[in-house]
Amino acid sequence: MIEYRSLLQLLCPDFPVEMVQSAARIVLMDDAIDCLMSFSDFLYAFQLQFYYQEFLHSVLMIYQDLLAGKSPNTVIVPTSTSIEQLPSVTAEENDKERQQQDGVEPTTLAQCIDALCDRFKHSHPSRSCMREILEETDKVCYYSFLMSLAKHETINQTIGALPSRAELLIDPEMDQELDKLIAQISVSPGSNSSGSAVGGLKEMQRKASPRRNIHHRRKMEVESDGSTEETDSSEN
Repeated sequence: MIEYRSLLQLLCPDFPVEMVQSAARIVLMDDAIDCLMSFSDFLYAFQLQFYYQEFLHSVLMIYQDLLAGKSPNTVIVPTSTSIEQLPSVTAEENDKERQQQDGVEPTTLAQCIDALCDRFKHSHPSRSCMREILEETDKVCYYSFLMSLAKHETINQTIGALPSRAELLIDPEMDQELDKLIAQISVSPGSNSSGSAVGGLKEMQRKASPRRNIHHRRKMEVESDGSTEETDSSEN
């Protein structure tokens, strides 16, 4: 998680760590946010958190009430103050999920989410997509629900910021540049690989090695007895 935050800070130096932590919890579904995560899993979970943070926090509050057996009729839309307290709230949610692994009734949660959408003033994922996900299970946990939302292709297309998961790592322009580089290496003079791009690359790295040059200079400085030429010829 810290490494992903470092990448985000290259774009925004003061990017809030809380949003990165929330995205990590979606992927890992517990509080072990220092574990390794694949790039695609983190990226789409981060996108969901980035675009729908306030809505997801409202769903979390509803989910907690359902776990506690409270009436789901009251839908609370969070203020900016309650959103700032999200890390502590999610930590409490993690404790509850460990105690009640079965989650809540998806039908009840769907009804509460539908009522929340009627009152919510900001953007939220498609209702049909959320209902589709909730209809596929008998019990639903908060983070498993969010992970399903993050992986839902229709939601990704609606946001329109990222390519599909299948096309995420496909970059034709970069592939063309790589092909050009390999072609240049394969025809470079002094390559002993007869057109092999890999062999040509190794040969270029060996000849251009800064360590080799430093090694030559140090030997020439130390050896002052006329054996420099011998050293050079042996190295060649």
